[in-house]
Amino acid sequence: MPQPIFNQIKDPWDPIHSITSYGRHVLTSVEMTVTNLCNMRCEHCAVGDVLTTKEEARLPMLLILKRLDEVEHLETISLTGGEPSFSMDVLKETVLPLLKYAKNRGVKTQMNSNLTLELARYELIAPYVDVMHTTFNYTSVDDYHGVGFTRFGRDISRAVVSGMYERMMNNTVALTKGGLFVSAESLINFRTHEKLGAIHHLIAEMGCQRHEVNPMYTSAFATSLQELPLSDVTKSIHHLLDARHPNVQLLFGTLPFFACSDHPDDLNLLQRLSQDPNVSVRNDQDGKNRLNFDLFNGNVRVTDFSDVPPVGNIHNDRLDDVFGQWLDHSLSRSVSCHCPKASCTGPNLLVSKMYYSGIDFTKRIAKDLTTEAAYS
Repeated sequence: MPQPIFNQIKDPWDPIHSITSYGRHVLTSVEMTVTNLCNMRCEHCAVGDVLTTKEEARLPMLLILKRLDEVEHLETISLTGGEPSFSMDVLKETVLPLLKYAKNRGVKTQMNSNLTLELARYELIAPYVDVMHTTFNYTSVDDYHGVGFTRFGRDISRAVVSGMYERMMNNTVALTKGGLFVSAESLINFRTHEKLGAIHHLIAEMGCQRHEVNPMYTSAFATSLQELPLSDVTKSIHHLLDARHPNVQLLFGTLPFFACSDHPDDLNLLQRLSQDPNVSVRNDQDGKNRLNFDLFNGNVRVTDFSDVPPVGNIHNDRLDDVFGQWLDHSLSRSVSCHCPKASCTGPNLLVSKMYYSGIDFTKRIAKDLTTEAAYS
């Protein structure tokens, strides 16, 4: 029997749990874009094209909470942007009420932040955040400048960049020492694939309890970036597993490798991921158990990263209804596979389009990793 790809670490964001609990995909996770303001312009940003310099009017909190109340099986919410902590008004009037709502309802929370602002902003919301998610693709200030500011639109002095880099690291240390769970995400791309070990050890030094690792896909704001061959992605993951700190959780997501693959290298990697301690693989959420809506016009989307138009709007639509309609959509059905033996819910739309065009995953069968991987 194929080895399950996820381990015992309970991950409420993983759609595998909703499909095993209810026998089908249901909406258990809602992501909300709370701001389009940001003090960085990371080259890999999924929403870099819509970032603004002037805050937009947000929808009434009563409407937002009403739509969340209507989600029958809500288990997690994620708050993203832009930088959710950029504006104190957004932090106090939007972020904090949403986090408190989730806490009162018993819903797990994640906030995405670059952690570059004053520590007091993060301390304000820390009691209500289950996972503080931050991006970390750097080994130096030069890396930080190259990733985060080359598309800013104007020159940012090295002194300013250095100050932000140091503040980000100091904030992370302070927050983790204070007990906040910080998950630092690294993207495997042309800049990082040979540096993941060094990046990982900096993440460990900052006290982060988890290192999240995702291949970077060239889409949206990042369309023009150089693609990395899958062979380099595989090598990078093996290198990280060799170099990793044993006490830091490793969470891999959006992997383009599946147990139904005919490629020995894919199967060997999945076999290792299933056996190495303190390692887990998250099935992708987009279109599986999550919807995203923004707090400006209320548009509901299934993903940040694919060219799928809005599938509803919270002005008129209940989120459970939108999700049900999405499941009947041809695009959703094209990636709607579930392999119980491999604990796998298949690719998201972006992975399918980039690497598996024309492949029907519902007709593929998972290999027994304990035997198939041996023929490499």
